Amino acid sequence: MKDLLFIIGSESDRDKIEPAIELMNEKGLSGELVVYSAHRNLPELTSYLEENEKNFRVIITAAGLSAALPGVVAAMVKKPVIGIPLIAGPLSGIDALLSILQLPKGIPVATMGIGKQGVLNSVHLAERIIKN
Repeated sequence: MKDLLFIIGSESDRDKIEPAIELMNEKGLSGELVVYSAHRNLPELTSYLEENEKNFRVIITAAGLSAALPGVVAAMVKKPVIGIPLIAGPLSGIDALLSILQLPKGIPVATMGIGKQGVLNSVHLAERIIKN
């Protein structure tokens, strides 16, 4: 079983999540990065999670703008989900932050700060979840 699954909604987000991948490796954690959009390829995301959720301890999602990805993932899985609002669009990530924060009851997502500090803190939080 791997420690972390990173899900980003677009290939263009790869460079934004790279610091988390580097930190994961520095901490000796194992993980995988996949690209699935909650908007553009929901059936593929659903299928991937159904087949692979059991292979990871914590799921980290990163999204900008409407940031549906963290909530959609949390609605589908039983594992802890961490959401990172990415800087994007005219609101510079504020819309993503509010989208991730304001999920309905029963769909818990640990929400990080906007941008790079949130990207890095997601790995720090995941490590605490795994080691406790």
